Amino acid sequence: MDITRILGLVALIVGIILLGFGLNSTQSVTEKVVEGVAGRYTENTMWYILGGIAMIIGGAAFMVKGCCKPKE
Repeated sequence: MDITRILGLVALIVGIILLGFGLNSTQSVTEKVVEGVAGRYTENTMWYILGGIAMIIGGAAFMVKGCCKPKE
């Protein structure tokens, strides 16, 4: 396993964890009140969700790039 695939796997795992934290925090009482009043989640929750999605996409891209790289 080369370094690109390892970094991709780490980014994918971190992204899943961040997304899990973000989705878990949407169920808190504070988030439900803010969402009811403002119509959106708090800034921290949105950063967790968006960061998790970005890390998942980036990690998957690195894993595919590492998988399909020509051998020397």
